[in-house]
Amino acid sequence: MLQSVKAVLSAIEQHLDEPSARGLAQAVAAVIREGGLQAGDRLPPIRTVASELALSPTTVSAAWGRLGRAGAVRTDGRRGTTVTDQSRPTASRYQQAFERPAALALDLSTGVPDAELLPGLGRALASLTTAGTPGSYLDEPVLPELAEVLLAQWPYAVPRLAVVDGAMDGMELVARTALRFGDRVVVEHPCFPPMVDLLESVGVQVVPVRVDEEGLEPDGLRDALRAPVAAVFLQPRAQNPTGVSLTERRAHALADLLEGTTTLVVEDDSAGAALGGETVSLGRWRPEHTAYIRSFSKSHGPDLRLAALSAPADLLRALEARRQVGQGWSSRLLQRILLSLLTDPVAVEEVEQAAQEYAHRRAVVVDALAGHGVEVDGTEGINIWVPVQDETAAVVRLASAGIGVTPGSPFTLLPGEGDHVRVTVGLARDGHAELAAEIAAAARTPGWRPGVR
Repeated sequence: MLQSVKAVLSAIEQHLDEPSARGLAQAVAAVIREGGLQAGDRLPPIRTVASELALSPTTVSAAWGRLGRAGAVRTDGRRGTTVTDQSRPTASRYQQAFERPAALALDLSTGVPDAELLPGLGRALASLTTAGTPGSYLDEPVLPELAEVLLAQWPYAVPRLAVVDGAMDGMELVARTALRFGDRVVVEHPCFPPMVDLLESVGVQVVPVRVDEEGLEPDGLRDALRAPVAAVFLQPRAQNPTGVSLTERRAHALADLLEGTTTLVVEDDSAGAALGGETVSLGRWRPEHTAYIRSFSKSHGPDLRLAALSAPADLLRALEARRQVGQGWSSRLLQRILLSLLTDPVAVEEVEQAAQEYAHRRAVVVDALAGHGVEVDGTEGINIWVPVQDETAAVVRLASAGIGVTPGSPFTLLPGEGDHVRVTVGLARDGHAELAAEIAAAARTPGWRPGVR
């Protein structure tokens, strides 16, 4: 340990605002940020910390657990608990899920929309002559005309909204503004891997709750709410990876469970107009405690990098203040392109036709899989969540056939759910019967087990 135990304890004590696990974890994190503890340094033994700082060993152990979940420290048996290297990139759930070593003839692992189904930009670009210059760097960050169109399409009444650089940018802004180290946050199981990576980077305690055919399970949320929950993150439509969409009945039930709490509901509508139809939002019942994010990546193009966000007034002001000291605003040039795409009848029809085509591709593959005895849950979206006998065996078999799929384990947070793979069937333009046959064969492929010849 580079610092003496006495010096480390003194530094921690100076930052200790409250004698709790959360307070101690925050104090240690502050010492790490200031350089008092560096990568490889060993934390003092739990009993020493407890004795010197007048805390219980249980409190210290819980604090070390919080730091471990945030990735700030690592416990290694008799070697004790050491500070991790925060500058070194780690293999996140996102990387585990989506990195691929080689090109495949049909890569259905990406989760991106079909480029051929995106609306054309010719008409939108024809009206643009320059990138434009704001009158001031403090101009309104959202084009008024775009705001008017978006507010008319919003799933519940809000007075104003923000435009951000995609859904993940919106979720990061909300998470880093509204959440604190050690907060308990409910997420769906299975869950979109980048969302878990984001929340763990903030240092919150992720509480997984299962998803069924109508959305987040009420019983699971009820159990989670036995202790304070700072936020609930969910996807109201075409949940990634399952394709489950929240029903109105379920949304109302979840809102009833949250009644009387200040728990923030963060809704990630990543599918957006790529599905067509209406979105069910808990904001209908809890507008003062709901942040809703609508992405245009699936419907209008991932490289457009735009999403719209509404939130309770205080939170929205805090988000805007945070952006002012960073990127300031999302490109008004891109906002003008999006405005054109949302109001041009030809572009609107193209997006509607794309939604119909995605629904057709999904239905054809799911029906064909059912004919092979493979049942897939969920109802919407460009992805399907396929149960398989062995995840690794299924991925390898499909890869040998030139088909890329995503392993299910990075999406899962609870044990005992069985193996799955995620397949982006929205990218399958033809050959659906043959694709279903390959997936079904892969689903039945057993994995290697020690001692079996």
